[in-house]
Order: sequence, then C-alpha cells, then structure tokens
Amino acid sequence: MTLIETNIDILSRRVSEMEESQTLAMAGKSRQLKEQGIDIINMNLGEPDFKTPLFIQEAAKKAIDDGHFGYTPVSGIAPLRQAIADKLKRENQLDYATNQIVVSTGAKQSIANVMLALLNKGDEVIIITPYWVSYVGIVQLAEGTPVFVEGKLENDYKATAEDVKAAITSKTKAVIFSSPCNPTGSVFSEKELREIAEVIAPHPQITVVADEIYEYINFGEPHFSIGRVESLKDRVVTINGLSKGFAMTGWRLGYAACPLTIAKACDKIQGQVTSGTNSITQHAAVAALNGSRAEVEEMKNAYEKRGKLMKSLLDNVKGFKCNTPQGAFYVFPDVSDFYGKKYEGKTIANSEDFSMFLLETANVAVVMGDAFGAPNCIRLSFATSEELIKKAIERIEDAVSKLS
Repeated sequence: MTLIETNIDILSRRVSEMEESQTLAMAGKSRQLKEQGIDIINMNLGEPDFKTPLFIQEAAKKAIDDGHFGYTPVSGIAPLRQAIADKLKRENQLDYATNQIVVSTGAKQSIANVMLALLNKGDEVIIITPYWVSYVGIVQLAEGTPVFVEGKLENDYKATAEDVKAAITSKTKAVIFSSPCNPTGSVFSEKELREIAEVIAPHPQITVVADEIYEYINFGEPHFSIGRVESLKDRVVTINGLSKGFAMTGWRLGYAACPLTIAKACDKIQGQVTSGTNSITQHAAVAALNGSRAEVEEMKNAYEKRGKLMKSLLDNVKGFKCNTPQGAFYVFPDVSDFYGKKYEGKTIANSEDFSMFLLETANVAVVMGDAFGAPNCIRLSFATSEELIKKAIERIEDAVSKLS
C-alpha cells in the first residue's frame, strides 16, 4: 500500500469530519448479507417500488429519437423551467419566473447549491429535527453551523413556531425543513407554517429552504407551501423534484425555485461542478410535469394503505411507539424501551445496536434514528409490498420477543 493510500492527512478536514450517509451505509450492510444468500427484507431505502409512468418513459425515448444529445444550459432547458414555473403557479400558487429556477441532478444537489450560495463560515442554519440525513452534512460542507430544533413525538414530530423563534440568533442565515417529512411522515399544516413564517419574517437575513420533495405523497389536508406567505415570499427557496412522486429516483432530477440572486449564485456554482442535468431526463421531466397526475395519485393511495397497515401492525408490537404518518412513505417509531435489554449476551444500548439486532436477528434492514437527529427512533420504509410489510413486522415481533 502506498503512502498516499495510508496517509489520511492528505484529505481535507471537511471530508474527514463528514459522516457517511447512514441510509446508504445500512443499504451496503444489507446488500452484503443478501450476497451471502440471506433473505433480507429491505425497509431502509426511501425508493418507490413502482415503475416510472409509461408516458414519461415514452417521452425519454422520443428525446433520444429526436437527437437531444448535447450539453444543456446549466440551469435547465427552457421548456423544463417553464413547466416547473407553470406547475408551481398552478399547484402551489407560487410565482417564480423561469430565470429563478435551477434544475439539478436531484433535490440533494439543489439543497447543496443553495447552502453553498448562502453560507459563510460560522453562519447558523436551523434544522428542524427529525431531519433528512443529508441536511447536516451539506450545511457542514458549506462551513455552516447546524442548530437543531426538536420536533417531539407528542407533537407529531413537528417543532412549533415558538421553538423556532427561540433558536434564532444574529448568526441565523437559513431555516430548513421537509413537509411531508422524511423520516417521520409528518406534514406541517397551513396554520403551523404561517405561525413559523411569522417568527422568521422580522429577520431579513434568514432564507427559508422548504424541501417539498414528498409533496405528492400527502395523505391529509392539501399541501401548503410556505412560499405563499406574503411576508416571506421573497425569502423562500422551494426545493422539489421528480424522484418520489413520479417514481423517478434513478433519473436524477431536482430543482430549486429561488429569489433571483440565489438562483444566479446556484447557476454559478453548478456551472463549476456538474453543469446541466442530462438532456434525456430533462425532456422526460417536461412530459411528467405537463402530464396527467392519475398514476401519481394511484401510487399515493397505495402508499397510504401500506402506511396504515404498517402502523397498525407496529402498534401491536410491545415497545414500539409510533406517530401516524400523514405523508411520505416512512414510519418512525420510538424504540427506546428496548435500550438496556440483551440478546445472547449483547446489550442494546442505542438505535444503532437495535438496527443491527433487527438486521442480524430478524433479517430486516431499517435505518437508525441517529442519522435523522432522533437517537430514540428507527426508520422503516413502507415503499414495498403489503406482503413484505406483514412478513417484516412478523420477523421483528419475533426478534424483540427474544430480548430480556
């Protein structure tokens, strides 16, 4: 092994200190066990088990037939940015011009662009917990300081306006949250978002980053975008994409709708990192956004049914405390009742131990709650069949019965 391969000092501090994505780490461990012939039920990744609607596939094929093989504009092709602007106006009552929209290779890149555009070293970003795993890593990569505001189980894992207000300082540069939320499935109501907007509005240095990637997987009241609040509308970045609602994870397309200054900065950053998103996906995305929502609705209805099934089954497993997911495709139970219990001489000390116990004993892959800023919890995805949900919970119930 060469010196370069062994000397960690050649790496930047930001990379050395960055945590690995725990969702991907658990996926890797479960994959290793599967390769050994073990029957693992994966409930760890947030990926739809549906196929991309056929009319979107056909649009991609047509783009190939039409020869759309060249580089694309950094911020996205004009028809797509227009389709996004039209969608935001039609469905969210948000007014964004096409030059305020930056298309990226997934919502994750969109969020990274925004944080790199906004943050100087030491700037604070309020992150409502539980949070999507990559928020913290992205903020730290941009040399910002995460400030956590806890959403408690008794409030459906949602932080209140007063909680947010108490966390604001002169260093606060941004607030980020997802609704519907990954990992909890919670959805902020219009009333709750207006109250949060009210405490942020007096602080002109703060930009709100609203992650709406699960917008179409919403089981309750109509989706409300915080960008509709008049006092904040010029300080909101709306993040969205096609991965979840349209079952297009591998197509890699997300977007940020921003105040113009931020949009220009994101274009500048992306121009030095990846340039434009691939051309075929962009043309398929035009068809998706301008097309029927019938299949999107069918997928949502299936997720809702599965979520109710998983919640009802887990409610019958002693030691699991669950909220009722109102969106996305996750259940996020508190499992701290199992901490301190033992199996074959090993003590369950935390959610990592419990997750590994379920993987090795029940052959069910979940994600530890620490990854989402909630160390008492684990995340289970119900983006899988009802048959596998039933089988997984049966295995889990059997496994935890062995703890003492």
